Amino acid sequence: MFTSIAGRAVVVTGGTRGIGKGIASVFARNGAKVLITGRDSDVARTAAEELSASGAEVSFVQADVADREDGRRMAAIATERLGGIDVLCANAGIFPDSPLAEMTEEMLDQVLGTNLKGTVLTVQACLPELTRSGRGRVILTSSITGPITGYPGWTGYGASKAGQLGFMRTAAIELAPRGITVNAVLPGNIITEGLASLGEDYAKNMAASIPLRRLGSVDDIGYAVLFLATAEAGYITGQTIVIDGGQVLPETLEAIEAD
Repeated sequence: MFTSIAGRAVVVTGGTRGIGKGIASVFARNGAKVLITGRDSDVARTAAEELSASGAEVSFVQADVADREDGRRMAAIATERLGGIDVLCANAGIFPDSPLAEMTEEMLDQVLGTNLKGTVLTVQACLPELTRSGRGRVILTSSITGPITGYPGWTGYGASKAGQLGFMRTAAIELAPRGITVNAVLPGNIITEGLASLGEDYAKNMAASIPLRRLGSVDDIGYAVLFLATAEAGYITGQTIVIDGGQVLPETLEAIEAD
């Protein structure tokens, strides 16, 4: 039995939908005090209301992780509402689809600004409170795309997600003397609004290429993140957990079909 996470102060960026909302839900259901962020205040408000409907303590703040001042404001509000910050789930991310030959500088700046720069700025903003916690946890939402695999149209996204892991490894070294661990989860294909937008054929084909023969759920990611936030995971830092149902294991689709 793991040590209870109840009462811990948790910030989840991009917690208004998809994987982020799933992460926030798992923490809330396990008794944590949760603050979610998003760029759309109406969506964030609705998500917070849904997550707190069962009595959990969940609130929201409108913020853009790519903006340093927004990050500082978010950290200040989290400290005021939650009494500090014990766990930061740096989850906010976007995945604009564009072939490399057609990618504009604006599109590249946008995806790197949110996914990579936004991660760095968010950790910086929360660092004083994570240090004060004495048991600070930082968990990044990266991806199998970039660090392990590639997918046409996602060169910018893949670069941003690989970059997060480069940041993670050095941040883990620098923050270890403060008692802060820094780790990352690498989701595969998870059932979210974003995946649904790619169409039924995409989802069907991806499920067929996964040894477990199904797409992942947001809870699959949320509980892995929850584990990395526990006291029992306190000796794990600078590491990644791939959560993809075994998608990256087969050399070819035939390797699965042979079963």
